[in-house]
Amino acid sequence: MDRRRIGRSDLTVAPFCLGGNVFGWTADEAASFAILDRFVESGFDFIDTADVYSRWAPGHVGGESETVIGKWLAARPGARDQIVLATKVGMDLGEAGQGLSAAHIERACEASLRRLGVDRIDLYQSHLDDATVPLEETLRAHERLITAGKVRAIGASNYTAARLAEALGIAASAGLPRYECLQPDYSLAQRGYEAELEPLCRAEQIGVIGYFSLAAGFLTGKYRSARDAAGRARENRVAKYLNPRGLALLDVLDAVAQACGASPAQVALAWIIARPGITAPIASATSVAQLDELLGAVRLTLAPEAIDRLDAASAGGIEG
Repeated sequence: MDRRRIGRSDLTVAPFCLGGNVFGWTADEAASFAILDRFVESGFDFIDTADVYSRWAPGHVGGESETVIGKWLAARPGARDQIVLATKVGMDLGEAGQGLSAAHIERACEASLRRLGVDRIDLYQSHLDDATVPLEETLRAHERLITAGKVRAIGASNYTAARLAEALGIAASAGLPRYECLQPDYSLAQRGYEAELEPLCRAEQIGVIGYFSLAAGFLTGKYRSARDAAGRARENRVAKYLNPRGLALLDVLDAVAQACGASPAQVALAWIIARPGITAPIASATSVAQLDELLGAVRLTLAPEAIDRLDAASAGGIEG
């Protein structure tokens, strides 16, 4: 299988990242274990989660996903060395705090390590920019974690191009670890990353692992009206795509998928995988069958004509 390097770090991964946001939420512990087992058995290795997953769910406080992954690792001796494990820090955890101050990063990292049951995090990501904290303070906190052997490489999520460039400049001038990876919202339905972030990431050799690669499930084709999404966990996130531009994109996605003998989800992921500068798209699954479908995207090579059709149909993104 093709392997891709995360930025300039020593981490290499298969070109598909399993999103852990559903573990302990829409995938219970048993389903999560089965998904993780199949993922590794299929030769894949890159798993992404966050300390805040899934605080949005009623009765959850955050850390549920990390806890499930930790239990899975504890029950699977040797599995830790088979995976590249990524998590994130910075989102609001209520009484446990938020942001990217040195104190919070260090506390949050220890909490993530405990929940995951590991002694190191392979890729530790600043989940969102925190303008209240100097970038140098954040990077120095990450440096201490790297020096202590608790983190191997660091990344950023939800940063603008200007702020990412500023962070890279500070890292270079101060001799600090730099963000080796960016996690933006990126899919056929949301292409804003390409305007300013893509040129920066390619020029600086920053790995890119886009989230919402299937636009919260919209690009699977199962949500084609408000009625289809009603009562579903992703209802609010899908709603913004249910407009004439979004439905027109689905029509093209359906046509390309039929011509390829693939599913719309596989085509949507294969389009991202083929994009220059991309390390891996992130997508989550709530069943083994759903995971098997998603992993099929790695084996799908889109013809240039198909990519052109998808580019044209999704140019500029469709949000709004």
